[in-house]
Formats: sequence, C-alpha cells, structure tokens
Amino acid sequence: MPGAIAVLTWNVAGRLSRLDEQADRVLADRSLALRAETAADIADAERAVVRLNSEARGLADCEAIARLLLRAEAVASSRIEGLEIGGRRLLKAQLAAVLGDKPSDITATEVFNNIEAMRWAVETVSAADEMTVEHLLTIHERLLAGTALDQHAGQIRDEQNWIGGSSYNPCSAAFVPPPERVPALLKDLCAFCNGDSLPTVAQAALAHAQFETIHPFADGNGRTGRALIHVVLRRRGLAPTVVPPISLVLATWSEAYVSGLTATRYRDAPSSHLATQGVNDWLNLFAAATRRAVEDATSYEQRVREVQQNWHERLGRVRADSAASRLIDALPGVPIVTVQSAAALVERSAQAVNEAIPRLVEAGILKQTTVGQRNRAFEATDLVDAFTDLERQLASPEGDTHSSRPQRRVPQRRAPW
Repeated sequence: MPGAIAVLTWNVAGRLSRLDEQADRVLADRSLALRAETAADIADAERAVVRLNSEARGLADCEAIARLLLRAEAVASSRIEGLEIGGRRLLKAQLAAVLGDKPSDITATEVFNNIEAMRWAVETVSAADEMTVEHLLTIHERLLAGTALDQHAGQIRDEQNWIGGSSYNPCSAAFVPPPERVPALLKDLCAFCNGDSLPTVAQAALAHAQFETIHPFADGNGRTGRALIHVVLRRRGLAPTVVPPISLVLATWSEAYVSGLTATRYRDAPSSHLATQGVNDWLNLFAAATRRAVEDATSYEQRVREVQQNWHERLGRVRADSAASRLIDALPGVPIVTVQSAAALVERSAQAVNEAIPRLVEAGILKQTTVGQRNRAFEATDLVDAFTDLERQLASPEGDTHSSRPQRRVPQRRAPW
C-alpha cells in the first residue's frame, strides 16, 4: 500500500532524507556541491536570463509583451494538462469577459484561472518578504476557483495520489508522492525558496523538483509547480521583467524531464555515483531548458519588433504620440481590442481611437471581428499568428517545427479557433 512505500528525496546538504521520518528540514539551510560542468551550465543559463531582461529592448521596455509571454506559458501549460484552447479563442473570450459577457467557455475559464494564478504568483508572491505555504495554497485556489474541482481549491490533499499507472491503485504507478507530512514538507520548501545561498537557477530547479515530489494537491500540481519556477526567478531578481517559459521547454523534452525528476528521488547513499549524477543531470537539464526558453523568447521579441516596423511602413507618416502610433506600440500586449478597450489602453479619447482604427484597418494592421454576442472588435492578425508560432516553437524539441514536429498538441496557424 502507498503508506508503506519509502519515498526519498534530494537533500541539498547531500544527505538522504526519508519523507516519512520526523526531520522537518529536507531542503532548508543546506548547501549543494555542484560538478564543475553543472556550475558552468547554470552560470550560462543565468547570464542568458539577465541578457534577456536587459538587452531585449522590445520586451524589457514593454511590460505588455512580457505579460503576453506569461499568457503564452499559461495557455501552453494548460494544454499540457489537457485543456485545449488556441490563442485567438482565448483572447476573444478574455475581451468578452471584460465587456461583461457571462463566461460560457468552460475551458477558457480554466485557462483564465491559470493565467491569473501565474500572474498573481509572479507579482505578489515574488514581492513578499517571505514565501509561505499560504501563498502556495492561494495560487492553487486561484487556479481551481469556479471549476469542477473547486472543492479542492487551496486544499492540501488528504488522500494518497500517484502519477501514471492505473486510476484504481498505485501498484503500477510511475511515482507515488509522500503519503503524509505534506504540510511540514511544504513549509520546508518555502523556507528553501526564501534562502539565497544557491544560484537562482539551481534553486528554481530544486524547488520545482521538490514540489512535484511532494505533489500536495488532488489536482493542479503541474500548473502550480510551473508557477513556482517563475516565483523563484522573479523573487531572486534574476528575471525582474521577463521570465522565460522554461517549464514549456521541459514539457517538450518530456521523457528527459520525467527522467530528470525521477533521478532526484534516489535511494542510494548521497555520495554514490548514481545519486550525485542524478541531481546534477537534473540541474544540467533545467539549465539547458532555461537557455532554450531564452532563445525562444528572444526570437519572439524580434518577430514582434519586425511586425511593428512593418506596420509603421504600411501606415506611413503619423505623429509619434497619435492614437494610431500608440496603438501600434500597445497591440503586442493586447492583440484584440474594441474601440473602448483601445482608448483605455493608449489613454486617448474614444473619438481619437475611432478615427485611428479605420487607418489601421486600411493598412492591413487590424481586421474587424466579433467578440461575445455582437461586440465589434479589431484583431492584429500578425500578432496572433506570432503568438501561435511561439506556442508551436516551444512544443518543438529543436525549436523549429519544420525540422522537428511538436511533441504535444498545438494550434495551427490561422485556424478558426
């Protein structure tokens, strides 16, 4: 039975700790010895994240694009969990909700929750003096609120769960999380996340692995664990504006990802070759995923800049502070707008925006569409396509769908979602 299974987890001090023993500090206040190549990989990954935040002008200077990247991760993160929705459908549903339409798209509601939970985690938990178990519970509560699993929202599981195998018993499961002491382990995890003795990328990698090992909730562990990566990178100041979509690269490298997590749950002595290799291999993989995520985020930022430059050429001469010019600058963060939402977005009158939009439509920058029941809206198709291409790129093992097919379900370009 699950309660008799001894589950082991990586202790940062290099000791082996049984999760069913009474020692409450598994990760906190420990040190970690890294192999030279692992330390170098982590340093390279951290330099890449710093460069993304400081040199990618279009992203770093435009928080709206950073929010869109966060939305891309939330959308694809939801798709990993089987929640199928494309970018255009989600953007329209979000705008319809703003306009007061009652949500009728159940999948969209769950993805909205994922976006909101991840946004709240990055903005609120990262800024707190200390991360607490209550923060983790609130992330989870926001994730499941109003869904079919609402009764589990923000609640630590009181029953055994497992990953893989039969839905009836854990005998053939790929992994059985610890059966008890979950609150104490979460408290220890938070204490670990509040420290700063490890390199930030290593801390994020170990925090994510430990959270997935604890698997504290009945559902939503994957999405909450992916949000935790963002929290650590933002809290430590490594990614003050843009957090690269690391978890999506890991999900694309699914076999290596599962193997990497499994390798941190060892039974051998901590000094053994297998134990040392397992933890360092996981950190190597996480660092590689970080670098790849930075590459994808950078290419997306460059694509958006090219789109905007092309728009300016199509539109011709306009005043720099005009409603039309300000819309071109703002649309990357909100590719579907109404006249009213656009006016609020660019801080111009509805009349000014009403005069600017026909020019943008004539130039092929915007295309009229419908949101909700009968609300007239305008879509920047080039940006929605760029958003879709980013999802597809992140799902390709090599970052190019022409040379390596997506490893999970992704939307097709220009599909009627």
